[in-house]
Amino acid sequence: MIFYPDERMAIFIDGANLYATARALDIEINYGKLRDFFAGKSRLVRAFYYTAIQEDIDYSPLRPLVDWLEYNSFTLITKPTKEFVDDQGRRRKKGNMDIEIAVDMLNLSDCLDHVVLFSGDGDFRRLLEAVQRRGVRATVVSSTATQPSLIADELRRQADQFIDLVDLEEQIGRKSNRRQHADYDDAPADDDDDDRYYD
Repeated sequence: MIFYPDERMAIFIDGANLYATARALDIEINYGKLRDFFAGKSRLVRAFYYTAIQEDIDYSPLRPLVDWLEYNSFTLITKPTKEFVDDQGRRRKKGNMDIEIAVDMLNLSDCLDHVVLFSGDGDFRRLLEAVQRRGVRATVVSSTATQPSLIADELRRQADQFIDLVDLEEQIGRKSNRRQHADYDDAPADDDDDDRYYD
């Protein structure tokens, strides 16, 4: 991993994509450790976290994480999920945050030397190319350790540096124990388990 202490850096976390990657690898992300790890590598200007939230339910299982992030130096960008009916007549929900990530990264790129994108979505290839043309280095964090790989080949090729999430496990996470903890998208979090996300 190549980081320079004098670089101005920002982190852009595609929450749904990172969650899916971490879940496939059976890793729990500790967001406090994640923030501190990157702040120790460069001058961390901002850490963004993007997620869509279902508004038509009384309790969102994401709420404990979202609340913690808001109080602990993350810039949280949310929007409501949208419901649609697919070709087979099934009701689906979606909450794509690609535009929000692209707008923020481009707007901030004049103030940065390095962006770190937590996503494997190939749609971000042109975004990385655009910020690189402004002189900004781009690191992508995703994984090739799953079958199939969770990072699009074109995104990995475009990045100045690719980091596999598996290689960051000791620094920013710990192995999950699904027998002891429910996944936060499947069941409401127990107050006693809130620290699994960040401390």
